[in-house]
Parts: sequence; C-alpha cells; structure tokens
Amino acid sequence: MKHAFVTGGSGFVGRALIPALVARGVAVRALARSDLAAAAVTAGGATAVRGELDDGTAMIAGMADCDVVIHAAAYAKQHGPLAEFMRANVEGTENVLTAARAAGVRRVVHISTEAVLADGRPIIRADETRPRAAKPAGPYPLTKGLAEAAALAAEGIEVVVVRPRFVWGKGDTTLLPELIEAVTRGKFAWIGGGHYLTSTCHIDNVIEGTIAAAERGRPGEIYFLTDGEPVEFRGFITELLATQGVTVGGRSIPRWVARAIAAVTARMKTPPVTRTALALVGHEVTVVDAKARRELGYTGAVTRAAGLAAMRAT
Repeated sequence: MKHAFVTGGSGFVGRALIPALVARGVAVRALARSDLAAAAVTAGGATAVRGELDDGTAMIAGMADCDVVIHAAAYAKQHGPLAEFMRANVEGTENVLTAARAAGVRRVVHISTEAVLADGRPIIRADETRPRAAKPAGPYPLTKGLAEAAALAAEGIEVVVVRPRFVWGKGDTTLLPELIEAVTRGKFAWIGGGHYLTSTCHIDNVIEGTIAAAERGRPGEIYFLTDGEPVEFRGFITELLATQGVTVGGRSIPRWVARAIAAVTARMKTPPVTRTALALVGHEVTVVDAKARRELGYTGAVTRAAGLAAMRAT
C-alpha cells in the first residue's frame, strides 16, 4: 500500500488513521467538506481533497493512482431524520464505491459497526456469521446495515468490511463528550443497573485492524475488531469518565421503563433515550474478533488499562 484515499478523515477514526498511514510511508489524500476538515486532515499529514460524499468528480480525482480507499465517513447520531442518515450512510457509501471503481482503485475498506446487528435484543458473543438485523433498532443501525450490504454487493472492486465495537480512547469527539454532558446535566442513568458485559475497541486497535484489513483482508469478508474479552459495562464507563474527572452516580432505571420512555418520546427532536441507545448500550453487546486475529494477524495491542492510563495522563 503506497497511496490511500480516506473519507471521514476529520472524524475520530480518521484523525487517528491518517497519521498511522503516513507513519507507514503511505501517501494519503482525504476528502474534506470544509476549511475546518481540510485543516484537520492536513495536520495529520494528508493532502486535502475538497468535496463531499456526493461529489463524484472530486472523489475520482482524489482517488487517482490510489491502492486503497478507506471509507470511514458516517452519520453516527442516535436520532434524527431518516433522510439524513440515508444520504450520508447509504448514498454516501454507494457514491464512494462508484468513484473508486471509476478511478480504478483495487480495494475498498468499509468501516462498519456492530450496530448492523442491533434489533433491540441482547447481542451475545456474535461472530461474523450472525445476520444483519431484519428489524434494525433505529435509523443508524438501519442505514449502516444497508451501507454494508451495498459495499459487499459491489462488483468490479475488492471490498473488505471491519466492524469495531464501541470505539473509545484519547481524542474521542463523539461518545465521550455525550456521556460527560449527560452526567454533568443530571440526565445519565444506568439501564437495569448497567451490570452486563460489553465489547469495546480502543481507537488504536481500530486503526491496527483497519490497516490489516487493507493489506491482508479477504475480499467480501467481514471482521469484528475488539479489545479482547468483554468487560462489565458499568465498570468500564465509570473508569472511562473518571479519566476526565467525572464521577458517575448510581442512579438506575429499569429496562422496561427505559423502553417505555423511548417509545413515548420517539417523535421528540431530542428524546431522553432512543431505541438505538437501548439496543447498543442498554444490555449486553459482545462480539468475537477471532476471525480478525486468525486471518489478519490482528492483535488488539492496546489494552484497556493502557488506553485508560493514556487518557488519565492528558
């Protein structure tokens, strides 16, 4: 791999991915929809390509002579108009695939999510053979599932899919700020006590697995990425927030109450709890990354202890 094109380069995953690729001697171009995004990808060592996911001309030009496209862009909200999720996650992915094929790129790595399995029931030690949800729990699981299906069905190009679960670590601009805001505003509560297992994937492990997939992944295959064995959700979130000086209380609501609230407030602009949140963090969600370790040589080298220590040190 000598040249790579990255979408979502100014996001949490993209900002870690670009310098990791550059450190390996890869020349990186990254799609940037704004001056702020362009500055972020340039700071990481990439050449900014101005445009959006619906700008095929810009993407084809940016992908010229690239060995691989890594599609990290996604609309990852818990709630919102379905049209926005469709435009970014489904149509955006289809546009990336079309541009890559037109530019003659051999391989696309599509960064997906365990959310494609989320139908509201616990996900217990799932592997890549588990089907995507027939009735997804919200617009994010729905559209990421459709995007993944489109990627795997693409013809004339090699597609490899990675599914990191619960991405966390230093520099998180998505999940951690939301958790901190909920706690500080008194809106956080454990669901059913929070004493259930979860899989997680440190940002550096996401990058390790993504690069391994680009280099060694089998076309048409899916690979889960995690930090290894699951951990108790409540204990992990407590430690994660403690790295930022935030103490979580013991307030908890029964799962049935949370489901009722989600149903009653579903049409609100900002509901207090969503079907998607309940499906992804309201009960056990654990996945198995044995396939990635076996086929990609993935190690998940950064332990939770090391990742938490790094966050405490900042």
